[in-house]
Order: sequence, then structure tokens, then C-alpha cells
Amino acid sequence: MPGYRKLGRPTAHRKAMLRNLVTDLLREGRITTTEHRAKEARRMAEKMITLGKRGDLHARRQALAYIYDEDVVTKLFEQIVAKYEDRNGGYTRILKLGPRQGDGAEEVFLELV
Repeated sequence: MPGYRKLGRPTAHRKAMLRNLVTDLLREGRITTTEHRAKEARRMAEKMITLGKRGDLHARRQALAYIYDEDVVTKLFEQIVAKYEDRNGGYTRILKLGPRQGDGAEEVFLELV
């Protein structure tokens, strides 16, 4: 099916993994992961930042339904969104690091611009 990657995980595990990746990205500003995971996490991170730009109560509740940590949602709506007020998308960047030592998977940095 086009539109998303299964990432070799059952549905519940995949959704939880992506929620964790997005939460960590918004908390830390930069994470290291595989290329395919980063491309999927990027989609949701950009949606969360767009919710933050809306800034109303409904958007905050939608973000709280996806992001695990309430402190991260507060940071998103108060600090992160302020950097992207005049930007219409492209809030994240993927930088390739090379293959991973153990299994050769392509590792990348996923970071906020």
C-alpha cells in the first residue's frame, strides 16, 4: 500500500516506535536512526509542528493524543513553533551518516532545521 512503510513491525509496535521517535526528536532536536524510520518519523513530526502553529486548544489536545510527554507538547507550542512562524513546511532535515556497523542499515541524523 502506498503512503506508509511497515518497517518490519506489527502495527501497534510500529505506531509506538514512531511516537517515541517524534517525541524524542521534539525533546532533543536531533536523533540518530535508520533512514526508513527517519522518513516516516519526519512525516509525523512535521504534522505535530503544523498543529503547534495552529496553536488552539483542539490542536494542543491532538498533539497530546500523539506525543507521550506533556512537557514536550508544552515545549512544542511555546518554543519550537516560534522558530517556524514564517516557514511553510520543511521543518526537519535528514543527514546521512553511512552504514551501521552491525547490519549495514543506512544511519541518518533526523534534526529540526
